[in-house]
Amino acid sequence: MTTEQELKSLFNTLDTDKDGKVSLNDLFLSPGLSAIISSETNTTSPQELLVQYDSDEDGSITFEELKEAVEKASNLN
Repeated sequence: MTTEQELKSLFNTLDTDKDGKVSLNDLFLSPGLSAIISSETNTTSPQELLVQYDSDEDGSITFEELKEAVEKASNLN
């Protein structure tokens, strides 16, 4: 389980261009971190994460979308 602060730190690490979004490319560039995200959200791949939780369908995940995914998987303290 992850705290919100840990999740924010992970998100900021993945958000390499600091635009407030994590793209599919960002996820593939960090396979280790992507694996952590997948386990915390109960998804099997970055593509599945985007399909299920990219609520505005812009091709990337915001921190709020990621937080919602982790909360739905009941992995956020």
